[in-house]
Order: sequence, then structure tokens, then C-alpha cells
Amino acid sequence: MEPITIITFVGCVLLFILLLWMVPVGLWFTALVSGVHVSLLQLILMRWRKVPPGVIVNAMITGSKAGIKLNRDELEAHYLAGGHVIPVVNALISADKANISLDFKSATAIDLAGRNVLEAIQTSVNPKVINTPPVAAVAKDGIQLIAKARVTVRTNIRQLVGGAGEETIIARVGEGIVTAIGSATSYKTVLENPDSISKVVLTKGLDSGTAFEILSIDIADIDVGKNIGAMLQIDQANADKNIAQAKAEERRVMAVASEQEMKAKAQEARAKVILAESEVPLALAEAFRNGSFGVLDYYKLENLKADTLMRDTISKSGQQSTPKKNSPEK
Repeated sequence: MEPITIITFVGCVLLFILLLWMVPVGLWFTALVSGVHVSLLQLILMRWRKVPPGVIVNAMITGSKAGIKLNRDELEAHYLAGGHVIPVVNALISADKANISLDFKSATAIDLAGRNVLEAIQTSVNPKVINTPPVAAVAKDGIQLIAKARVTVRTNIRQLVGGAGEETIIARVGEGIVTAIGSATSYKTVLENPDSISKVVLTKGLDSGTAFEILSIDIADIDVGKNIGAMLQIDQANADKNIAQAKAEERRVMAVASEQEMKAKAQEARAKVILAESEVPLALAEAFRNGSFGVLDYYKLENLKADTLMRDTISKSGQQSTPKKNSPEK
């Protein structure tokens, strides 16, 4: 076989494969025998619009067999918008079988919102159980309780777009548990009737604005924690003790400072006395020079000082030598 003939043969084969890819005759025939009418021209145009014909045709076949009418243009538009065609069709089929009102527009809106529409329908049919993490709360008597809850929810299709998710449900249930335990007079009351927590929480309408409807809230486990009230009292007592010690230390420091100040004042007064005494001889000398003070006056002054000193000495010695009087005998 000549090289030109081989090249021609390979080119024909490649052209035939390309033609089969551009014109999916097999897919068109499958749709035809399944009762779905899609022209070959539309299948070719899907290739040019970057839409996989197999996805659209299979979705239309699945919906047709389930009795759901689907529009090819709407399916293509949803795919081009970044949606998931097959899960949306499966969700429509599941909703139809479960007698749940769900149209194509709502299903595509849910899908484009980033939620799994098929899982939402399944959760609506088969409720889901959400386990909350341990929630710690303190009763009025100061005892801490740690509770775990199981929240049974089902999807609310009407609020699925724009509604809050599981995290909001868990947060609201936790807040409700804290409120219910905190309003209890004693922890024993909560331990005796754990269902009282569920009743209080359910009356708060925690599923408002969420993508779920709360069916029930069950307390799975509840444990006794620490005595928070006693710990707070101990901490307060320690704080009061530290404050009292600080104030006592402050008073002691002030007393020491005052004592030192008084000592300094005494030293200052003593210095003034010494200074005044040092001026006495000068004054006497000045008086002698002026003639206002004579020798006799000086001797009289000295005798007066000596008499005063002697009287003081006799008085002190007399007080020391006088014995104490005994009480008279009866």
C-alpha cells in the first residue's frame, strides 16, 4: 500500500471519528427510542455551546421516565450557570415520589445557592439527627451541669435558600440549654426532670430563619460539673483578704513614716534648744559689758539653778525609796 493511500485512510478515519463526535448519532437514537425528541442539529449546537449533550439528554430521559417534563433550554441554561443538572433532576424525582412541592425553578435556585438539593429532599423525607457538643451551664445554686442534646430536624424547602444552616441550630440550642439550666433553682431539679430543658428550648422557636424545622430536642446526657458558686466565693474571699492585707500594709507603712517624721521633728526641736542654750553665755557676756547684769546677780542665778537641781534630785530619790503600803490585815 502506497504512503499516500495510508495517509488518506488515516485522514478518513479521523474525519469519521470527528464527525461522530460532532454528530452524536448514537445519543440521538437513544433519545429517540426513549421518547425524548432532540434533533441532531440541537445536539451539534450543544457541542458548540460547550454543553455536554450526554448530560442534557440523560437528564431528559430520566425525567421523562419518571413522568417529569423538562425543558432542554432550561437544562442547558442551568448547566451554563454552573449548576448540577443530574442532582437537580434526581431531586425533582425524589420530591415528586414523596409528594413534596418542588418545581424546577426552586430546585435550580437551591442548587445554585451552593446547597445539595438532593440531600435536602432526602433530609425532608428522612429527618436528620444533629448531636450538639457538650454545653456547660450553672444553676442558681452555683452547681455546674454539662448537657448533650440530640436535635431531630428536617429540611424546610421554602427557607432552604437564604436560611441558616446546622451551625445556627446548634448555637441556638446551646443558648437555650444554658438559659433553661440557669433559670433552674437547683441542679437537682434539672437532674430529676431533664425533659424540662427540652420543653423550654422548644418553646423559643429556634428554627426561625433557618433551613430546618426542629421536630424534637432530646437531652442525651447530663453530668454534674464543678461547684462554681463555691469557687467564686473562695475567689472573692481571697480577693477580700488580699485587699485587707494591702490596706493593713499601707497603714503600717504610714505609721512607720509618721514615726520617722516625729523623730525628725524631735531632732529638729532638740537642735533648736541646743542653739538657744548656746546663745545664753553670749547674752550674759553682753549683759556684763552693758552693766545691766552684775556679779551678784550671776551668783544668785547660779544658786537658783543649784537649788532647783537639788530639789529635783531629792524628789526623785524620795519617790524611789518610799515602799509600797501593804493592805491592812483583817
